[in-house]
Amino acid sequence: MITVYHLENSRSERVIWLMEELGLPYDLQRFAREPTMAAPDVLKTINPLGKAPMIRDGDSVIIESGAILEYIANREGKGRLAVPPSSPDYARYLQWMHFAEGTAMARFILNLFVGGFFPGVDPNSPLVGMAKHGSTQILQFIEEELGKTAYFAGAQFTAADIMMMYCFGIVRSPVMKTDMAQYPNIAAYIARIEARPAYQKAMAIANPKKG
Repeated sequence: MITVYHLENSRSERVIWLMEELGLPYDLQRFAREPTMAAPDVLKTINPLGKAPMIRDGDSVIIESGAILEYIANREGKGRLAVPPSSPDYARYLQWMHFAEGTAMARFILNLFVGGFFPGVDPNSPLVGMAKHGSTQILQFIEEELGKTAYFAGAQFTAADIMMMYCFGIVRSPVMKTDMAQYPNIAAYIARIEARPAYQKAMAIANPKKG
């Protein structure tokens, strides 16, 4: 059985969601953040970096949410939630699996940090303007793409959607305060995702204090 090491309010909610979508049994090890919001040192006994998400499958410990999702979908999914290389949707699937962290989260986190998450940042700083502009560009791109397909990899829900959905939690945070009415395709997409029973169950498990 796969063990999921879950840090509250973190990317590890993606792993819980994937396991619930696939209906796979798993051992959930839950960890609270320190008052500083850092991960507890006990996670370093599992992996020296002490970061979540992490999973253990037999003797293998795997980090990085994208790698974890690909690993589980490919090994345990039995064709579900992954897209085979032979599919015409494979390129989109692969792109969005990596876009989530490689492009979107990098910009959104920068926006979050300089836009008010940390006190003392000059809101008129060129860095703040650059971060906000970069986030807007990415959201406009996503808005256009979701006008073409119901889900990121095409007509079907896949692990790429699990990767991308986490990004919108940052976008809609009290710090970024994004007006989603500007992005109707994204707003409709979020509503479709939030209606999924496995998503609702996973979020209740991952972040019960938010319920």
